[in-house]
Amino acid sequence: MGKTLMRRYSVWDIGTTNWHIMTMDTDRILDRRRLKRSLTFWRVVGVLAIVAIGVITTARLDVLPSKPHVARLVVDGLIVDDLERNDVLADLVDDDAVRALVVNIDSPGGTFVGGENLYRGLRRVAENMPVVAIMGNTGTSAAYMTAIATERIFVREGTITGSIGVILQTADVTGLLEKLGVKPETVKSDPLKAQPSPVEPFSPAARQMIEGVIADLHDIFVGMVSERRDMAPEEARRLADGRIFTGRQALDVGLIDAIGDERDALEWLVENANIDPDLPITDVTPRDEVDEWQDMFATMFGKVLFSERLRLDGILALWHPQLHL
Repeated sequence: MGKTLMRRYSVWDIGTTNWHIMTMDTDRILDRRRLKRSLTFWRVVGVLAIVAIGVITTARLDVLPSKPHVARLVVDGLIVDDLERNDVLADLVDDDAVRALVVNIDSPGGTFVGGENLYRGLRRVAENMPVVAIMGNTGTSAAYMTAIATERIFVREGTITGSIGVILQTADVTGLLEKLGVKPETVKSDPLKAQPSPVEPFSPAARQMIEGVIADLHDIFVGMVSERRDMAPEEARRLADGRIFTGRQALDVGLIDAIGDERDALEWLVENANIDPDLPITDVTPRDEVDEWQDMFATMFGKVLFSERLRLDGILALWHPQLHL
């Protein structure tokens, strides 16, 4: 009996000891987990603090005068009126640290007003510093309007440029609607209101009105070319019949100044505008989060989701080949 009790107590003592050991191990594990969570928290706090300090430092640096540099503006895609880009150009006019502006262009054009505002913004910059343009694959219509605002235009031999002209396109779908049994009704103050309209026939009076608007805008464009390229109005109008030119052809007729790339443009600035060859180049092209997300999705899914043509509104100075199917 006594042996049995002793045996039982021994088993209990051993079990109790194991239980204490297990409890101590569990406490250590929980303490280590709490410590890890605490370390993770303070690491996150540290990273956020570093980011905050960086933002504050950057904001302070923006206030302080920057070092002398050459600014670079990229104009690509379809040209529309861009308020952020307009602000960038306005800031360049008052920035004494900017010694010159290089404009990299690769665009088929865009809206007339978009090209006009970019042209006038660059002209204001050019009153304070030398401005040069370099064309890539394409520099037509409103993009060419942009280029002639600068003091010197560089292109590749294979660059497509020119297409000096204005276009407004519409469609008459009244025949299709009639076949579908749809009869659109429009109430307006005068016959020329909202013309041209795809749901109304294009009347002779409306066509004459639109042709007058196109002709006037074309005269403005031709005047820009004549003035900036030091060309007789008759010669500028002869070249402004909508045709396109290669870089070599454009050089032969006086629409551009030289065959070259950005390095050639910088060398020209050094030799002709007394720009220090060691100055750094700073990109001033405005970018926002919407553009960055759009670029990411466009890369993943193609241009179908974000058709740039949907951004166009108004009369166009744009070159795009017609597809005949």
